[in-house]
Amino acid sequence: MSTDFPHVTAPDATARREAVARHERLTKPQGSLGRLEELGVWVAACQGQCPPKPFARPRVVVFAGDHGVAAHGVSAFPSEVTGQMVANFLTGGAAVNVLASVAGATVRVVDLSVDTDGAGLPEQVTAHKVRRSSGSVDREDALSDAEVRAAITAGRAIADEEVDSGADLLVAGDMGIGNTTPASVLIAALTGAEPVAVVGRGTGIDDRGWMRKAVAVRDGLRRARRVSGDPVALLRAASGADIAAMAAFLAQAAVRRTPVILDGLISAAAALVAEELAPGASAWWVAGHRSVEPAHTLALEQLDLTPLLELDLRLGEGSGALAALPLVSMATRVLAEMATFEDAGVSGRDTPLPTDAG
Repeated sequence: MSTDFPHVTAPDATARREAVARHERLTKPQGSLGRLEELGVWVAACQGQCPPKPFARPRVVVFAGDHGVAAHGVSAFPSEVTGQMVANFLTGGAAVNVLASVAGATVRVVDLSVDTDGAGLPEQVTAHKVRRSSGSVDREDALSDAEVRAAITAGRAIADEEVDSGADLLVAGDMGIGNTTPASVLIAALTGAEPVAVVGRGTGIDDRGWMRKAVAVRDGLRRARRVSGDPVALLRAASGADIAAMAAFLAQAAVRRTPVILDGLISAAAALVAEELAPGASAWWVAGHRSVEPAHTLALEQLDLTPLLELDLRLGEGSGALAALPLVSMATRVLAEMATFEDAGVSGRDTPLPTDAG
């Protein structure tokens, strides 16, 4: 199983220039729609055409997995919640289901390492399962060498499955009690931050829980920094099958020239590693929001991505990305459907002013 990714091509420069030029001809002052204009230009470049097409099949993939570190008091919820939430996703009862319905997206959940045997779940959910739970990153590797390669292979395959099925915009969501701890370790390892700078409250831990989490991140970071120059080794040491698969999914989406709206802390950690796996992949991503988790801002700064929304979200699941999806859709349709000055018979900024005949 190869962990090498093909070369990532950049979004189309010609379509980008055409989109910028088209914005200058639309019936509005230049730049008056601010970042919506930038978003539309990005979509056109990703699609390789101007005007861009409205998205036909936005798709959320929720990567689910448990983490051994959750047994050490770093989360406000027990590990059983992960498996229970997978069932909730499948019956449409979670926030991601509601938000996706409003935003016009569909949801798929995949069990990479939930601590159950998967009995009773659809095959599409469990087909890529790597193991039950992942190792406790503060005291052992999250995955074996074979497992990290299996997780990367799974993430690539999931991206291919979605793109081949017609998905034209992707969101990587997450579900896993304790997953903010390995995500924080990954971000600290790749940004050079200290443990206390990346540790947040996650699902709502108290001060004592925060201190336990800080110790876990510190211990995990000692091990992660030894291999921070090798993205596969870093995923093996300090991620989990869910996060490793998500990193490969994000990298493969870029290889497949498919735009992605990033969500919160977990997807940002995966994105940092994905950029190491497939340099240039970040050009295919936009940051949906800024989480209240401190490590999220560090990751976005490293990726040079400015979030679209700041709503104090910290749920995960893809919720922040879905909140931003209507903005991306609006930006696309503005560029595609607004009239130009010429089409509408409206005087533009370069229209000659009338002269004084007197």
